[in-house]
Amino acid sequence: MIRFDDLETKILSNFQGGEGDISAKISADDTHRIIKSVYAPGVSTGYHLHDVSDEIIFILSGSCKVLHEGKEERLLPGDCSYCKKGESHAVINDGETDLVMFAVVTNL
Repeated sequence: MIRFDDLETKILSNFQGGEGDISAKISADDTHRIIKSVYAPGVSTGYHLHDVSDEIIFILSGSCKVLHEGKEERLLPGDCSYCKKGESHAVINDGETDLVMFAVVTNL
């Protein structure tokens, strides 16, 4: 079990060349990183390649735009986006409220 409330909050500034600060609680082992993160309005990750890992993101609250392999996806609470190894993506909170999401990154 992971108790995210018990984990230290890390601030990821301008992550992968993105804008602003992402607030993240990260549980990691040798094969996975499981992350609960909060993006304030206007915060984003930069467009980046997953050359050695897959990433699945699941939206808990708020909304965002995901740029994934040249296409734009709109994600709402309950939606999931899957970026496979070898693909690229970016997450942008272009909404007016905080974006809260879980991400699972496999370290292949």
